[in-house]
Amino acid sequence: MSERVNNRKNNELRNIKITKGYTNHALGSVLIEFGDTKVIVTASIEEGRPKWMNEDEKRGWITAEYSLLPSATHTRCQRERTKISGRTQEIQRLIGRSLRSCVDLEKLGSRTVIIDADVIQADGGTRCASICGGFIAMNIAFEKLKEQGLLAENPITEPVAAVSVGIVNGEIMLDLDYIEDSHAQVDSNIVMTKSSKIIEFQTTAEGAPFEKSKLDEIYNLANNAIQEIIKLY
Repeated sequence: MSERVNNRKNNELRNIKITKGYTNHALGSVLIEFGDTKVIVTASIEEGRPKWMNEDEKRGWITAEYSLLPSATHTRCQRERTKISGRTQEIQRLIGRSLRSCVDLEKLGSRTVIIDADVIQADGGTRCASICGGFIAMNIAFEKLKEQGLLAENPITEPVAAVSVGIVNGEIMLDLDYIEDSHAQVDSNIVMTKSSKIIEFQTTAEGAPFEKSKLDEIYNLANNAIQEIIKLY
């Protein structure tokens, strides 16, 4: 098994640090760090639902906005002021789907949860960190609403988490940093629940195709790691 940055093994997560209540004004907030990837995630809750939802629907909604701040990468990126990129849209939808899957939206009532994920430093795995941070911030917000008597119970059905896995130089590696991700022959982003159910399994061969046995290994490695991450919540 290869050794990586900080002598990390192929099946070892980066150091994960979670700082809850990182901002003062959001109902729920967290600074989540996967190694050198750092994301501030907040959860805001608005009364009412999106206009596109039918008036007779009895469920709330969860949506997300994701932003890579200009100085988050080695080369300054432009702010997406008027039109967001395809990558940003994909990540926003992924965060929203992942968090909606673990919430009883009818128990949420006629409310909209907005998750804002702002990447202040990027070193691979920003979407996975955003999903984990989004869950934590959302849970904090729900608990506050429950304390205020605005929710009868926390509508979360079970925790979720996300992690990246890749095949780099023929070896399966967990939680890739930027250098590893940029050299990966296979790239996976996996979102799962505490009960090991799959929410998202994005896996792409960047070069040659790979065997199903590798896919099974990727699943098992991701599942074990996701259970570790959830314990940190």
